[in-house]
Amino acid sequence: MAKPSHATWGGRFTTGPAELMLQFSESVSFDRRLAPFDIAGSKAHSAMLAHVGLISAKERDAIHAGLDAILADIAADKFAWDTKLEDVHMNIEQALTQRVPAAAKLHTARSRNDQVATDMRLWFKHACAVLGEKLLGAERALLAVAGANRDVLIPGYTHLQRAQPVLLAHHLFAWLEMLDRDQARFAEVAEHANWCPLGAGALAGTTLRIDREFTAKALGFVDARGRPQVTQNSMDAVADRDLFIEFAGACALFGVHLSRIAEDLILWSSAEFKFAELPDAFCTGSSLMPQKKNPDACELLRGKSARLQGNLHTLLTLTKGLPLTYNRDLQEDKPPVFDSFDQTAMCADVLAGMVAGMTFNRDRCAAAVRDPALLATDLADYLVLKGVPFREAHHAVGALVRLAEKNSMALDQLPTEEVQKVHPGFGLHWLEVFDLKRSLANRKGTGMPGTVPVTRQFRRWKKRLA
Repeated sequence: MAKPSHATWGGRFTTGPAELMLQFSESVSFDRRLAPFDIAGSKAHSAMLAHVGLISAKERDAIHAGLDAILADIAADKFAWDTKLEDVHMNIEQALTQRVPAAAKLHTARSRNDQVATDMRLWFKHACAVLGEKLLGAERALLAVAGANRDVLIPGYTHLQRAQPVLLAHHLFAWLEMLDRDQARFAEVAEHANWCPLGAGALAGTTLRIDREFTAKALGFVDARGRPQVTQNSMDAVADRDLFIEFAGACALFGVHLSRIAEDLILWSSAEFKFAELPDAFCTGSSLMPQKKNPDACELLRGKSARLQGNLHTLLTLTKGLPLTYNRDLQEDKPPVFDSFDQTAMCADVLAGMVAGMTFNRDRCAAAVRDPALLATDLADYLVLKGVPFREAHHAVGALVRLAEKNSMALDQLPTEEVQKVHPGFGLHWLEVFDLKRSLANRKGTGMPGTVPVTRQFRRWKKRLA
C-alpha cells in the first residue's frame, strides 16, 4: 500500500510538499477564527449523515462529543494548531480523528470547498450581527449628545463656507442617517449570507443520497417562516465571493462615513472653530509642544477609512477574471474581510466612546451663528413672499451683501433707505428677517432643521434606537 504523502490528500502524491510550500500555502494562522463555525458545520453535517443512514447514531454522537471537546480546548487556548495541516478544517478533522475513529467518515459527501463556503456564510451572519450592535451603540451615543445640546445652533456649511443656520442636533442627525444606512447594509449582507452551500461538494455535489435541507435547518439557514434556504447551483456555491465583496463594501462605506464625521469633529475642535471639545481620553499631545491637544482618534478614523477601502479593492482584484469554480487564489479572500471586521468593530467603538465624552462650547457656537449673512436666503424668501421672482430676489440680496462688504458693515446694519434703493420690495420691517428663532420656526417641512421637524426627529430616533 502506498504511504500517503499528506494526511488529507496525499494518495495521489509520492512526496509531501516542500517546507517552503507549507509556509507559503498555510492559512490556519488566520482562518483558525472560523473554528466555532467549522465545528457547527461538522456537527450539522454529521447529524445529516446519520439522518440519511450514511453513519450510525452512535458514530454521530461520538463525533459530536469529540467536536465539543475540541471546541472547549480551542476556547481554553489548549488546542495545538499545526501549519503543516494547512487550514482550520484539516486541523480540527485530524484532531478529531485521533480522538474518535468514526471521524474518518465525517468528510463523506463534503469537500473543503463547500465546507469553507458554509463556514464563511455562518461567519458573515455572526459578523454582521456584531457590527450591527456596535453601530447601534455609536448611534445611541450620538442621540444622547444631540439631546444634551438640543437648543444649540451652529452654522451649516457648503464648500466649508458658512451657509445657513441649523440646530446642532440636525447636524448630528445627519450622521445618524449615515450610520443607519450602514446598519441596514450589514443586515442586507447577513440576509444574502443566509443560504446554505453545504452539499455542493467540490463543485458538482455528490452521488450519495444526502439531505441538504436538513443541514440548512440545523445551521439556521432558514427564511422568516423557518423554511430551509439552500444554494441552487453547486458551481456558483463554491465559486461565489459576492458576500466577501459586499461585506467589505459595507465596511468601506462605513469607513467613508466615519471619515466625514471625523473631519467635521477635527474642524469643530480646532481653535479656529472651537465648537466642540473632544475628550482627553481620545486625544494625544505633542512630544515637543506642551500646549497641543491633537484629535488623533479622529485622524485615525480617517486613516482607517483608506484601509477599509483597500480591503475592498483587494477582493475585487482577487476575484476579477477567475474561472469557475474554486481556485487557490481564493484562500486570500479571508484576511481582507477579517481585517475589515476587526477595524470596523474597533472604529465603531471608538466613535461611540469619543462622542459620549464630547462637549460643546455654547458661546462659540452662538457667536458663529449670529452672523447675519446666514439669513441672506431668508431675506430673498422675504421678497419672494412679496411676489418678487426668486432670481430677482436673489440678485437684490446679493447686491445688499456686496454693499455691506463695501462699507465693512454687517448685513443687518445697512440703513433702510439704502436697502430700499437696491429694491423697492424691501419694506420698513425688513430687519425682522434677522431673527434666528423666526428662521427656525419657518423651517417646518419634513427633514428640515427647524424646531418642529427636529423635535419630530428626536421622537423618531428615540423609537428606532430604543
